[in-house]
Amino acid sequence: MKYFKKLLLLTTITAFCLVVLGAYVRLSDAGLGCPDWPGCFGTLSVPESQSAIENAELNFPTQRVETDKAWKEMIHRYVAGFLGIMIFLIGIISYKNKRVLKVNPIVPYSIVILVIFQALLGMWTVTLLLKPIVVSAHLIGGMTTLGLLTFVTHRYWGKIQANTLKSAHEIFLVRFSLFILFVQIFLGGWTSTNYAGLACTDFPTCHGTLVPSLNFKDAFDIFRDLGKLSDGSPLPLAVFETIQWVHRLGALVTWLFFIYLASVILKYKTMRNLGYVLVFVITAQFIVGVANLLLHLPTVLAVMHTFGAASLVVLAAILNSRITK
Repeated sequence: MKYFKKLLLLTTITAFCLVVLGAYVRLSDAGLGCPDWPGCFGTLSVPESQSAIENAELNFPTQRVETDKAWKEMIHRYVAGFLGIMIFLIGIISYKNKRVLKVNPIVPYSIVILVIFQALLGMWTVTLLLKPIVVSAHLIGGMTTLGLLTFVTHRYWGKIQANTLKSAHEIFLVRFSLFILFVQIFLGGWTSTNYAGLACTDFPTCHGTLVPSLNFKDAFDIFRDLGKLSDGSPLPLAVFETIQWVHRLGALVTWLFFIYLASVILKYKTMRNLGYVLVFVITAQFIVGVANLLLHLPTVLAVMHTFGAASLVVLAAILNSRITK
């Protein structure tokens, strides 16, 4: 257990970086930079010499080699592989020392199982050609991994103040924050993976109206392919508008909830700093979301939006850990 504490911190930081890196890969349209998995055009690196590129395009005739996109995707996979190794180490150490862990052993075991499932989702993301439900599930899996790692890491690095909150209502708010947050992250992922981020470019209206024409049935059909209805025809504009409008509504609900949660936390002196940070991050996240819309999704702001979501996951996990015996 000598290095377990440091291993937990390094793994959590790596998971955070991987979530943000994954967003950058997706937003720079490099998600299919490599048409196969786990390698890239049949190798564990990226073909760069003229002969290697010609050979790759011969073996994958429907895919053109774009080395910049391929490298983005492969670096993402390398970091994911490194993270997977560290999580397996955490699982092994947790099993061998389960009697002295500061957390229920089920938690690190769950992270191991989750990272295996994440690897499968990563493969399906490529083989199923960016199917929206697979890409969105991959995002949720990454955020869940980050949240669980943060929880375990905080048990070793942070303060536990299980008796601070005085009422069951306040404790429920902290627990429920995870549900609110992950629903909104899914809606954000669904908006991004369906390329609905610019379905409406005005705010707070959508093409001049507060409530555009909505099509929930097709907007949230989780079985359809990217850009297509279930019958194979292209998605109508109403589908994109519905997806973005629901994400907007979710953003407002999430902001109001976390502001209220922060006001509860701020009543307690020992948790006041965490409350202030929560107010800052949730408000900054809302502002960055609106800026993404008005500035037509510049990559740096879009990646910052994922950075903000990951930061909220970390804060919610820390908050839940602090009030857990």
